[in-house]
Amino acid sequence: MNRDQKFFDMYSLVLGVLGAIALAIFVLAMKISDITQGVYTRDTDEYRAAVAERIRPLGEVYLPGDEVGGGAASVETPPAPEPVATAMTGPQVYNSACIACHGNGVGGSPIVGDVAQWAPRIAKGIDVLYDHAINGFNGEAGVMIAKGGRMDLSDAEVESAVDYMVAESR
Repeated sequence: MNRDQKFFDMYSLVLGVLGAIALAIFVLAMKISDITQGVYTRDTDEYRAAVAERIRPLGEVYLPGDEVGGGAASVETPPAPEPVATAMTGPQVYNSACIACHGNGVGGSPIVGDVAQWAPRIAKGIDVLYDHAINGFNGEAGVMIAKGGRMDLSDAEVESAVDYMVAESR
C-alpha cells in the first residue's frame, strides 16, 4: 500500500501544480484584458469613425427632384474615341478564316492554288462565288459555311478574300 500512497501523492502534486499554472495563466489573461480593453473599444468615437470610414458608400444616388449636395466637384472625363474598324484585306481574311478549309481541302473545298479544282467554280462566275462565300453553300462537290464561320466579317471582306483565292488559283 506504501507504493500506491507514493503514486497518489505524486499524482496529486502534479495535478496541483498544473492547476496552479492554469489559474495563473487565467488571472494574467484577465488582467491583460482589463488593461487593453480601454484602449480600443466599440463604444469610442474613434472606433465608430473607423468603421464608418470602412463602410461608407462610394457614391450617392439622387432621384429626380432631389437637390444635389454640395460635395466635391466632379471632374468630367471626355469620352474615349471609338476605335475605327478597318477592313481586312483579302490575304488577311484568307489567313484568318479561309485557310482552315481551303488550305488542305476540308469538306471538299478547293485548295488555293489548285487550278483544276478552281476552274469549274470560276467558270460559274464571280457573283456565284461571292454568293456561296457570303451565304454558304451545300452541293455535291462540298460544303461552304457562310462567311467561313466568321460572321464578324463584312461582305466586302469576304469578297476580297474570294478575289484573292481566285487570283491565286488561275
